[in-house]
Amino acid sequence: MDSGDVLDLDITDVAHGGVFIARLPVGDADQGRGRVVFVPDAIPGERIRARLTDVGKASFWRAEALEVLDASPHRRAHVWRQADIGVPPEDRPGGADFGHIALDHQRTLKLEVLQDALTRIGRVDVPATMEGALPVVDAEGAVVAQESPDATRWRTRVSLHVDADGRIGPYAARSHRVVPVEDQPLATAAIEEAARHISGTRGRIDFVQPADGRVRTVARPDSDRPVRGRRRPTARPADERSAREVVIERVGDREFRVDAAGFWQVHRLSASSLTRAVTDALAGTVDGDAAHLDLYGGVGMLAAAIGDAGGPGTRVTSVESDARATEHAGENLADWVGARAETARVDRYLQRLLADASAAERSRLTRGVVVLDPPRAGAGADVVEAIAELDPARIVYVACDPVALARDLATFADRGYVVDGAVRAIDLFPHSHHVEAVAALTPSRLAR
Repeated sequence: MDSGDVLDLDITDVAHGGVFIARLPVGDADQGRGRVVFVPDAIPGERIRARLTDVGKASFWRAEALEVLDASPHRRAHVWRQADIGVPPEDRPGGADFGHIALDHQRTLKLEVLQDALTRIGRVDVPATMEGALPVVDAEGAVVAQESPDATRWRTRVSLHVDADGRIGPYAARSHRVVPVEDQPLATAAIEEAARHISGTRGRIDFVQPADGRVRTVARPDSDRPVRGRRRPTARPADERSAREVVIERVGDREFRVDAAGFWQVHRLSASSLTRAVTDALAGTVDGDAAHLDLYGGVGMLAAAIGDAGGPGTRVTSVESDARATEHAGENLADWVGARAETARVDRYLQRLLADASAAERSRLTRGVVVLDPPRAGAGADVVEAIAELDPARIVYVACDPVALARDLATFADRGYVVDGAVRAIDLFPHSHHVEAVAALTPSRLAR
């Protein structure tokens, strides 16, 4: 069989990465019989018509869904109509690859992917739980913000692209082809409106809506060359600011300074949800006299959770490679006299710490906690092994990729750390395949 061939496939399961699994029919005349085919825009239990797009790999092929022949009861009209199965695959925007699935079933599938990764890759025999974004409550326990019933309008950060012909929009799924769109249901209403009136030169335009509600736009042109057939704008939109403009984000009553183009959680409820999940995982374990680490700390959001758990004298060090983020972290953590923000790569920082820490400092670190929130690729063996060598009393791992989490948990297990309780998944990217997960670990010698 060749790329471009059309065939009917039965979808049997979900796979990591927002794709679904089918197998070519088995038969003497079938080239590639029994081979795994990965297909997006489907649901387990469906029969679909698909077109092969990649037959060059020995272990699996890829295809694109063209038509649903026998629909799952969990299929819905796509939350982003321009990404629906009725639109040609090359014109479907990316970023909402589960948007055709009923919300509860999306979360069931994400939990299956996480549980499979924990068991098969992480060798972790613990349950995982799944929940939506956690509501924000005030001091009296009243709900002041919560997820919308259909889990839309949550993106407070959106990137659009401008191609050489001046077209503006997201990339098509699994490509770098710009697809102009009429609406953006996952973005906040204010960002969607701002995007309707934007123009720019070839490159990227970021939209940011921080806690004050006003949308900032940050242009990231590829070069100084004009867009083909159009002049470079002589003036930028009135609401555009420098990427280094400092904006304020909030978690509860606490404010965090961050650059408009700096990293902050995308879902409008992510920061509060993750802070609460980490606080729950740390409950009763933060010794105010110990030394604690927040690795990949950004502007100090999770270091503040450690500080709140330990009290005003808490010694916590936030480690982040981005110097601007570290500068803000130093300001954001000013409430704790023992707080510091270090600009460093995490692996190098840990190696220096292991080499240079005094006996007294090592003792404080052993009684302390480590929170890490690495990028999608995970922390990696070198970082995991260095954390384990520090021998902290508690580790809380915040992950945005189930496979990377499972891989690192396996390394932690080899170094004497076991998962304490269930892995807690929070659906902070509804209508996409992405999910956040929080795992608490304790030395196996202390495990209950």
